[in-house]
Amino acid sequence: MNRRDFLAATAATAAAAATPTRAAPAFPSQRPAPKDRRFASPAVEREMARVTARIGDDKLRWMFGNCYPNTLDTTVAMSTIDGRPDAFVITGDIKALWLRDSSAQVKPYLHLARNAPELRRLFHGLIARQSRCILIDPYANAFMADPTAKSDLEWSQADETVMKTGIAERKWEIDSLCYPMRLAHGYWRATGDAAPFDATWAEAARASIRTFREQQRKDGPGPYSFRRSAPQPTETLLWGHGAPTRPVGLIHSGFRPSDDACQYPFLIPSNLFAVTALRELATVAGEACNDAALAQDATALAAEVQAALLLHGTMRLRDGSEVWAYEVDGFGNAIFMDDANVPSLSGLAYLGCVDSADPLWRRTQAACWSAANPWFFRGKAGSGIGGPHVGRGQISPMSLIVRALSAGDDDTIRTALRTIRDTDGGTGFIHESFDQDDPSKFTRAWFAWANGLFGELVVHLAATRPALLKAPL
Repeated sequence: MNRRDFLAATAATAAAAATPTRAAPAFPSQRPAPKDRRFASPAVEREMARVTARIGDDKLRWMFGNCYPNTLDTTVAMSTIDGRPDAFVITGDIKALWLRDSSAQVKPYLHLARNAPELRRLFHGLIARQSRCILIDPYANAFMADPTAKSDLEWSQADETVMKTGIAERKWEIDSLCYPMRLAHGYWRATGDAAPFDATWAEAARASIRTFREQQRKDGPGPYSFRRSAPQPTETLLWGHGAPTRPVGLIHSGFRPSDDACQYPFLIPSNLFAVTALRELATVAGEACNDAALAQDATALAAEVQAALLLHGTMRLRDGSEVWAYEVDGFGNAIFMDDANVPSLSGLAYLGCVDSADPLWRRTQAACWSAANPWFFRGKAGSGIGGPHVGRGQISPMSLIVRALSAGDDDTIRTALRTIRDTDGGTGFIHESFDQDDPSKFTRAWFAWANGLFGELVVHLAATRPALLKAPL
């Protein structure tokens, strides 16, 4: 069984058990019993109570109560290593730690960490765990709880790549190294606490920068290759390295944030995210570690990639409008599309890679939410973006959440909230995708990143648009 088949089987089970779209009027909590929750945070419970009181829609309130604490309730395993906190955070239905997912899963709690010692312990533990994972292999995207164990993921057993112990999957994705940089910066800005940024963290940061430079491939294909025998071409790389490119200073990515192979190896949203994340890394290195050399190295690479993006990262659509490309090859070839997984073109403003008022991004986002994007779908249940990973006619709630987080008008946000509310399949949770015409058909009943992102949106709206959140949808 490969990863897609595993998730399809999970989805089929969830769909068969799904209740009608509208849940029972009582809206009973879907959280585990207190004794079964993996991690307890009084600060998160207080925040839930505060925000819940500001939500006017009964079902939306119920979904927030289920989703916001889902990462803590179900995915965190705390321990200590050498007397210091260790946190292993699984994705949900796949019991491995993804560098991307784990960073995004805890982001909705960052603003509470300064005054919450239990959350600071969680962040200390996760930053430390991610650093050790990166030092095992910066090209891996997912890791085992036991660093001496071989992967137990069925779909990665026969991969043609260098699989060290501790690695669950070894798909090279630029964003896998960007997200730990983003988490470190977010924690430093939220708390001013330098404790997590020790010699191990700095060593992992240097390994990340070195890997980015290797994947500029200025002097050959570099040390990474990957091949997998699978019926879907998006599960493997051409000749182990991907399609041919011309070295132009951009960073090659084998795979997208969806874990699907890139068509052209210069994935523009991820390169834009790398520029932002490297600058954030430089801030932490300089301010928290007093490591001027590390800060300068990160800043210099960010400037080089940004210059290459300005020269090679855009394209023109058939109507002549200039937009950010999704992928390019450095020879002048480019594709336009968008995938719901972040970093995406639609998510660039949410990630802080562009200003939300920037005309180039606004044109790009509008095209992503139109027929110009082959992975934009409109059906009876709603409109949104999916991607090759889930297939045609499948809409990802993540695309709706990110659009709402980037929107400047109430109508767009209200429409997104209604669609999210009405496409949960009656479960009270956010899924990887739902059928454009039948939301009782969905993938991934337990997907903590999507649940947390929805919680993040509601907390954001409570702070920025309380009247919208309070009003009936």
